[in-house]
Amino acid sequence: MNERDSEQVARMLVERGYEMTQAETEADVVLLNTCSVRDMAEQKAIGKMGMMARLRASKPEMVFGYLGCMAQSRGQELVDGLGHVDLVVGTQKFHKVADYVDQIVSRKRELREKLMDDARFSIVDVDEEEGSQETIREHMLTERQATAFVSIMQGCNMHCTFCIVPSTRGAERSRRIDEIVREVEGLVERGVKEVTLLGQIVNLFGRHEFEKKDGKSPFVQLLEAVHAVEGLRRLRFTSPHPIGFREDLIQAFAELPNLMPHVHLPMQSGSDRILKAMHRGYTAERYFTLTEKLRAARPDIALTTDIIVGFPGETDEDYAATRELIQRTAPDNAFVFRYSKRRDTPASEMEGQIPESVKEERNQDILRLVDTFAIQKSEALVGKEVEILCEGLSKTNEARLTGRTPGNKIVIFEGSSRHVGEIFDVAITRSSGFSLYGDPAVLA
Repeated sequence: MNERDSEQVARMLVERGYEMTQAETEADVVLLNTCSVRDMAEQKAIGKMGMMARLRASKPEMVFGYLGCMAQSRGQELVDGLGHVDLVVGTQKFHKVADYVDQIVSRKRELREKLMDDARFSIVDVDEEEGSQETIREHMLTERQATAFVSIMQGCNMHCTFCIVPSTRGAERSRRIDEIVREVEGLVERGVKEVTLLGQIVNLFGRHEFEKKDGKSPFVQLLEAVHAVEGLRRLRFTSPHPIGFREDLIQAFAELPNLMPHVHLPMQSGSDRILKAMHRGYTAERYFTLTEKLRAARPDIALTTDIIVGFPGETDEDYAATRELIQRTAPDNAFVFRYSKRRDTPASEMEGQIPESVKEERNQDILRLVDTFAIQKSEALVGKEVEILCEGLSKTNEARLTGRTPGNKIVIFEGSSRHVGEIFDVAITRSSGFSLYGDPAVLA
């Protein structure tokens, strides 16, 4: 979601005549798009901005800004805490960033002409804006880019007790289906073969704005409409919530061939007591049953998940229940997080806060358990031919290319520019445990 928001801001700045640079020392404008899900993310953003203060000494006209969730949460205090921050823009005002940058640049020029280099001028905008969900719709595609993110909604109404997102992203707001389809059609015309639909709780799309039709939720209606776009080869979505999986969505995996067989399905805990304290709205057994239904509908489906260890009050028995549910569901992979206190969330005030040493021990243990399943699932593909969409150069080895299987597993292979953006079969020759290595078929 942050990548998509950043792309929107970059597109608007490029349209104003700015050019992208990979080196902050060459930049006139440096904007950090921030996350507040964990405290570590906020501390990294603050540390990074602090390190860049030195650039202001040699280039006083530089513009520095915070965007996104931390900006929304902290607002003016980011300007007050770091003397070189010029701009703070919240999650509903990304479309205003280019205007604000222009205003700051003009104001800095005026102050410099008046020999007032020490005068401060900053803009902070963290207000809500009706219709902001419709503003993230422009794309800045690179040559032969075959994948794209499409934002379909903003906000979250779930209010999980550990999560700051409802206060940083606001209430659920969904776009119109026809507008989303039009955006996807435009992407396909520009060469995109795969789109990923984005929402904080993506499978609750449209529940306040649109009616069910023929027993199908607004989200399934959207999936069917996007799936019907001519030329679109692959369709994904992230991230859903278990309570949003009704029979119509499960059935969609059986009926829509271009809906890729991968679901990121956050578990968070395997303890019913902790799930209730988290305000998750399901039990461990209901979660397990859902995974079984998804696998029955689409036997090749890959399931990944999120897990939080060390939630306030988590006993050894609660932790053991999480471990048991992981073993029962056998995920393809998981993101494992140590519980992190977030401001203004109910969990931050709960009794029974867990020591960091216990969180770390449980974190490492769960990681080892998850790794065993990840390795098994990857090694099961060795010797088989699988379809991939080549996305471009590998991030870890630019001498090789990378692509993803329908189940969202990464495949590394030797190839050439003709492979980029294409869908083709590869023979999986080996697995490192987490990445697959393949031999591509020759393209016509």
